Amino acid sequence: MPFQIGQRIVVIGTTGSGKTTLARQLAQKLELTHVEIDSLHWGPDWIPVPDDAFRQRIREALPTERWVIDGNYRKVRDIIWPRAEAVIWLDYPLVVVLWRLLCRAIRRTARQEILWSGNRETWRKQFFSRESLFLWAPQTHPRHRREYPVFFARPEHAHLQIVHLRSVQQTKKWMDRVTAVVIPATNLPTKT
Repeated sequence: MPFQIGQRIVVIGTTGSGKTTLARQLAQKLELTHVEIDSLHWGPDWIPVPDDAFRQRIREALPTERWVIDGNYRKVRDIIWPRAEAVIWLDYPLVVVLWRLLCRAIRRTARQEILWSGNRETWRKQFFSRESLFLWAPQTHPRHRREYPVFFARPEHAHLQIVHLRSVQQTKKWMDRVTAVVIPATNLPTKT
């Protein structure tokens, strides 16, 4: 049976859980614009853009009514969540997240993949730094499990359809069923 979801979707989860991958797949399947928050947050040399500039980039990246965005940044949640129709929470076990993070780190580092603003991940930063995502993920994973249900229960988020996915298998099954909400022709904007 198909699972209908809105046309403004946020994908959240611990770093390394697969937010961007799922957001890209959803965007392609549902013909939505994909916005990767990390690309708006990071400047050259892994320096975050100032908060005001970051918030402005988010506003400019969501001008249309059809998008999927991935990321957990609290400082822009007040811009994104009120406009969203659905939140997809990738709540995988920490061991799954760390395995995915390891595979991604090795791939990006070995291939010297260019990321946002020309940045690249390095062996030292990934595995031998206080800024390592392998330290960050175990810190944020339990916090997300505590905080997200509280956020979802707030009255200002009552409009959101919450999809809580707890395993890779559950996510694959859900993706096989997901379809876009059909917009009646009378509600489509006219071109002038």
